[in-house]
Amino acid sequence: MPASPIRKLVPYAEAAKKRGVHIYHLNIGQPDIETPKQMMDAVRNIDFKTLEYSHSAGFESYRKKLLAYYNIIGVDLNLEDLIVTTGGSEAILFALMSCFDEGDEIIIPEPFYANYNAFATAAGVKINPIVSSISNGFALPPISAFESIIGEKTKGIIICNPNNPTGYLYSKDELMALRELVLKHDLFLFADEVYREFIYGDESHFSVLELDDVEQNVVVVDSISKRYSACGARIGALISRNKNVMQTALKFAQARLSPPTFAQIAAEAATDVPQSYFESVNKEYIARRDLLAERLNKIDGVICPIPKGAFYAMVKLPVSNTEDFCKWMLESYSYEGATVMMAPGSGFYSTPGMGMNEVRIAYVLNKADLNKALDCLEKGLEQYCAEVEQDTQYYNQA
Repeated sequence: MPASPIRKLVPYAEAAKKRGVHIYHLNIGQPDIETPKQMMDAVRNIDFKTLEYSHSAGFESYRKKLLAYYNIIGVDLNLEDLIVTTGGSEAILFALMSCFDEGDEIIIPEPFYANYNAFATAAGVKINPIVSSISNGFALPPISAFESIIGEKTKGIIICNPNNPTGYLYSKDELMALRELVLKHDLFLFADEVYREFIYGDESHFSVLELDDVEQNVVVVDSISKRYSACGARIGALISRNKNVMQTALKFAQARLSPPTFAQIAAEAATDVPQSYFESVNKEYIARRDLLAERLNKIDGVICPIPKGAFYAMVKLPVSNTEDFCKWMLESYSYEGATVMMAPGSGFYSTPGMGMNEVRIAYVLNKADLNKALDCLEKGLEQYCAEVEQDTQYYNQA
């Protein structure tokens, strides 16, 4: 089981905190946005005396409210098309275990959400990666690249839209091209759409659930974690109109009994949160994104594409190994009593050697803290590069 690149440096951060160093956490998608009051109040106002199991597919009242939510975004579903899961993570695992046999293969554009590696390992599925490029903001690779690695063991493709870790938003045209591909080869198309509400500028999100004639091929993963800044609730959803997939997934859901009761109550209350909540949150994230991209792209040797959605950026740094650099930032560096924690880029790739000079940055801090974190990162890069150059000159002379 691969270690999480998002969390593997936690021991170094904990040691830094014990030394009195303040850590700016840009490594993990834990927003500082307040969870909607409706969700908290729903849990506080519970008056039942027994904490019971729910249905394995989730409380029916919550599932019906989710159907209404999807209807608002233009997607019509039936109750049996949806299973409530313990976070989006469980939905991904259920999807892979329901649709693949051991040894089957899945194609994923990389960089991709690091835990896909872990879920694929747990399900006995082999990942066949296709590299996307920072030069075009990590757009969907050419369909010919997908075609070139489809074999008899290939059973599906997975995308995250908008993307974690890159912030890229796949267009309707790109999704239509994938539609043609999955129809041609009879593949599953998995879409992780947990950041659907976070779209910036004039862009709009197009769900794979809106694609025609691929109802039996499409499987969607969703979650309330980021949408409502409720990461600790651990409530997600698995969605598909493919009855065989959902009947199989329900067996896995029954085996784990039920999703958590308190969290479902909070999640059900979240369906009544007004659209104005997302408007204000998106306005805040746009300001953070603009600040991040503007400052990073002014640093010599740094490349930061402008994210179109979510709240992440995949950033190229002028270092040869960002894992070493991220460790150094935690072990050996501080600026005004603080340092920055980031996620090394290599962990978001399956291809060995890729992403060595990249980091994922989550712009989940308020602008004041984000500015301080970027001050710290800029100074840290300057000092680290100077030390590396000095060491190189020493060894060359020796």
